[in-house]
Amino acid sequence: MKTFFYQQLAMDYGQKKKAAHAKIAFGKLLPAFLVLIVFFSSCSVSKYTYTPSKKISPAQLKKDYTVFRGVLEESHPGIYWYTPKEEMDRYFEWGEQQLNDSMNEESFRKILSYVISKINCGHTVTRSSKTYARYRDTANTKIFPLSLKIWPGETDTATVAANLNRKDSMLTRGVVVKKIDHRPVSSILDTLCRYISSDGYNLTHKYQNLSNRGGFGFAFTSVFGLKENYFIEYLDGNGTEKSTVIQPYNPRTDSMGRSALSRIERIAPAERKKQIRQATRNMRLDSVNKIAFMDLASFGRNLRLKSFFRSSFRSLRRVDTKHLVIDVRSNGGGSVTNSTLLTRFIAREKFKVADSLFANNRNSRYKKYIENYFFNRLFMLIVTAKKNDGKYHFGYFERHAFKPKKKNHFDGTVYILTGGNSFSATTLFTQKIKQQENVTVVGEETGGGAYGNTAWLIPDVTLPETGIRFRLPLFRLVIDKNIPKDGKGVQPEVIVLPTTDAIRRGVDYKMEKVMELIRSHQ
Repeated sequence: MKTFFYQQLAMDYGQKKKAAHAKIAFGKLLPAFLVLIVFFSSCSVSKYTYTPSKKISPAQLKKDYTVFRGVLEESHPGIYWYTPKEEMDRYFEWGEQQLNDSMNEESFRKILSYVISKINCGHTVTRSSKTYARYRDTANTKIFPLSLKIWPGETDTATVAANLNRKDSMLTRGVVVKKIDHRPVSSILDTLCRYISSDGYNLTHKYQNLSNRGGFGFAFTSVFGLKENYFIEYLDGNGTEKSTVIQPYNPRTDSMGRSALSRIERIAPAERKKQIRQATRNMRLDSVNKIAFMDLASFGRNLRLKSFFRSSFRSLRRVDTKHLVIDVRSNGGGSVTNSTLLTRFIAREKFKVADSLFANNRNSRYKKYIENYFFNRLFMLIVTAKKNDGKYHFGYFERHAFKPKKKNHFDGTVYILTGGNSFSATTLFTQKIKQQENVTVVGEETGGGAYGNTAWLIPDVTLPETGIRFRLPLFRLVIDKNIPKDGKGVQPEVIVLPTTDAIRRGVDYKMEKVMELIRSHQ
């Protein structure tokens, strides 16, 4: 290959017979070439040196805010779906009023998150700039140490699920946190939820967002700031009220954490992909009891789900499986093609993915800020058509009815485990087969809206001055026009909420309930 390269280099200058000389010349230039690489690399590093406290002028903030509001008002297909225009205008105006003084990126993003959450679209969220993301990944900054499991009830409950400060013997799994820095947990949750986007009025998704590992700590620090110490009031395992002072977690002092990360980084890329696929989708068969367990944490495109579904349902037929448990509690969605394929293996009748699917427009005044603008608009030009309502409809999915699979179709009893992380395409799958007699949804309300969502194509929009990004869904999808647009997720037929005792014992309380149902069925 090297010889071929040098010959081509010589030929470009009409010197085919002097390829050997070109090789020598290239060898002499190589050291200087490497010096230039190092020089420009160092320049590149200095270019992206990031100072999180750096102030951004009001003029720059207002320029970004104008783009932010303009893009959403022009292109977001569900901006007034749950929030009337007059009310949304007041939120936009409130945000603009906060920009009279300089502030850093994190403070500005906090304002944007508050405003954008009022659209009530779980796909429409803000993201930090790329420079800030690089800084955060390399800065080893301190973080709030507690992961909390949070769920609604008569009183909001926040129970310790994990503590990064492993030497802490008091705030262990199952301890109920009542106050942080003298603020009641209920008050803290009410404040944090104002900055979290969800479909409609779905509180389950917001609480699950905070319950995901690191979710509460990140949100709490973003809203209330990082402190050197936190005063925690809690109930221990015996229900006794106690208090303690904790410090934030410092990754630099965690040798065990760094060692674990180092071991992960040493895994070959091909092996890592294999492990990710296995962790994301797998099937376990209990041939004795005729039960199958399908863990499905994503409908993503790069997981080879087509072959996985085909081989899985072939196996179910061969071992004469009677009960199938599909766990989508961690499934945030992905490809509708994949979710539709899974639906076809279980559905007993023809079904449509959507009753309606449309975009507001196919062009934008803000195209230079929108990721993949050309290809997204080309796609929309090909597959959509303008109808009498002035919207651009994706007619294929509005008209086409998908048929159930004949080969290896599953006709046994199906249990679907759902929760606040069950989102987007997962909601489409669950909603389509929920009404079947052989299907039972177990767990909590899905995070995704039962009536529909705004999604499909979701490019990032990058604001010109700060580089802050936000996701922009281009299509509005109505799953079933006959159900109420009440801002709720798909409701389980068998509700199973967390308990402090279950968290303390580290048991899978939802799976326990499913096994109880299977035994009663048998």
